[in-house]
Amino acid sequence: MYKIFYTKKAIKDIEKIKSAKLEKIAKNLINIIKENPYQNPPSYEKLVGDLKGLYSRRINLKHRLVYEVIEEEKAIKIISLWTHYEF
Repeated sequence: MYKIFYTKKAIKDIEKIKSAKLEKIAKNLINIIKENPYQNPPSYEKLVGDLKGLYSRRINLKHRLVYEVIEEEKAIKIISLWTHYEF
C-alpha cells in the first residue's frame, strides 16, 4: 500500500470536488491508486511534456486526478483534483 500526500493545490481542490458532488468518485480513485497506482481499469494516462512523470485519471469529462508516484518511498503525491491539467 502506498502513502498518500496532497499538494496545497490538491487540498484546495478537495472543497471544489465536494461542492461539485464528485467526492465519492475521487475517493474511489484515490483508494484504487493507494493499492496500486498502475491498476488498469480504470484507465490512466502517463502525461508528457511539462507534466512528464505524472499520471492522470478521469474524475469526469472535465476534471482529472493528477498524481506522481514516488516508488522509493512507496508514496503518491496528489497534484490536482480539479480542471484539466491547469496548475
